[in-house]
Amino acid sequence: MANDRNMARALLDRQGRTYAEEAGISLADRPGPLYQLLVLTTLLSTRIRAGVALAAARELFAAGFRTPQAMEAASWQDRVDALGRGHYRRYDERTATMLGTGARLCRERWHGDLRRMHREADGDRTALRRLLIEFPGIGPTGADIFLREAQTVWPDVRPYADRRTLAGARQLGLPANPGGLADLVGEADFGRLASALVRVALGEESAGEVSRTAAAR
Repeated sequence: MANDRNMARALLDRQGRTYAEEAGISLADRPGPLYQLLVLTTLLSTRIRAGVALAAARELFAAGFRTPQAMEAASWQDRVDALGRGHYRRYDERTATMLGTGARLCRERWHGDLRRMHREADGDRTALRRLLIEFPGIGPTGADIFLREAQTVWPDVRPYADRRTLAGARQLGLPANPGGLADLVGEADFGRLASALVRVALGEESAGEVSRTAAAR
């Protein structure tokens, strides 16, 4: 267990930011940041490099599209242009449409506040996944992304470890189950650990380098 905790700490030292943080989202249990996470999730759900999705999210937010009202009010071309500035080109037109449709759904069904969706699910993660999948462009993988990040501000979702998180854990020889991983870090750090493990699974972080960092501690 001590070795596993040392490995987890080494990984956090190297890759301690969530994807939301890297996109410039100060995630909190408030309507604006939660909607921004939904936008990021939509971008990450396509078959495109995570770095491109993050850059595109930053461009959308820099353009002022930080709320469902602003995203829906923006023209389709404005959304396409912002995605293009982030080099999100292969799926830019389709994604611009989905972002507009998703913004309208968020505004009309949840009054622009995804905390209402959270309350409706009443602690049932399966219900949360089902509600998230209703947004255009967000399938099971996207629901995993959203919940993996949202667990930092929605404690009832913790510990949430999707298949990519567990794949990263296996590469590092860590427990490949949510409970075992949760034992390695404090509650406040679990979301960061989950994101870091995804980076290992996607090849954004080297398992060998993490192991060497842990051995040198």
